[in-house]
Amino acid sequence: MHRVTALVRPPQSTFELACAAQVFGIERPVLPARYAFSVCTERPGPVATLAAYDMLVTDGLDALDRADTVIIPGWLPIDKPPSPAVLRALRRAHSRGARVVSICSGAFALAHAGLLDGRRATTHWAQADELAARFPNIQVDSDVLYVDHGDVATSAGAGAGFDLCIHLVRRDQGARYAAHIARTMVMPPHREGGQLQYSAPPHPTQIDDTLAPLLEWIAERLSETMTVETMAAHTGVSARTLTRRFVEQLGTSPGQWLLAQRVARAQDLLESTDLPLDAIARRVGLSSATNLRRRFLNVLGTTPGAYRRAFQATPR
Repeated sequence: MHRVTALVRPPQSTFELACAAQVFGIERPVLPARYAFSVCTERPGPVATLAAYDMLVTDGLDALDRADTVIIPGWLPIDKPPSPAVLRALRRAHSRGARVVSICSGAFALAHAGLLDGRRATTHWAQADELAARFPNIQVDSDVLYVDHGDVATSAGAGAGFDLCIHLVRRDQGARYAAHIARTMVMPPHREGGQLQYSAPPHPTQIDDTLAPLLEWIAERLSETMTVETMAAHTGVSARTLTRRFVEQLGTSPGQWLLAQRVARAQDLLESTDLPLDAIARRVGLSSATNLRRRFLNVLGTTPGAYRRAFQATPR
């Protein structure tokens, strides 16, 4: 059982905490339980929240000494640094091998602890400049939804906390396990693009020209040859217009989105079937085992064979 502990402080944002609790703390009847979720705080007792109620937290900082993953679900106000006791607890957890994760403004706590020095990290786009100014040793990326270094991970704004948590589950337990959790939350198992697509008001045409029907049509035809021109013809627009809509609505190009869907489908088939790589490659539209291996390595940093060995035997 992987122990996940969230460290909260008053006034705690309930949404960021809920991101972690919903992914790691909910029992789902059709999935084997793999995580034990708990919450701790520096001074156990009532903890004020931004939602106009207090929550009772009974565990103190010593809970971090037992955690496999430590999550900082926001850190407000960002101009109030963690206490020396909190910093020691975070550094101690990291040094003994716990994975340390921040959601949104929680990156400021990790920055104060020195866990992001010399590393790439992210936070909410509206706070990225301040994080970069206050901690010049951090390579702040204001666009991405999350950054994962294995031992330390940071997410962008609050909603990106779900993206990061699902990503961590996918890394721990495989794509199928993570996808089931995402489905129960009525969320995509992976969002394309970065957070800057959400930092400005959406264009009015995005609602009328939603890509949802096209994306569903493509997902049912991954084994077929699919070009931007094919997609555009199905939608009745030019390739240039379609590409613009992808960037506006998904923050990525049609080709990159399509590749991500094909790799995700390949992950599922590697976990759930014994099909040879050539057969999987044809089913997902990647033509050959060689191309599947190359795309898999580029996107996931591992091989199809290694992925299958890691996750196919996982009980479901």
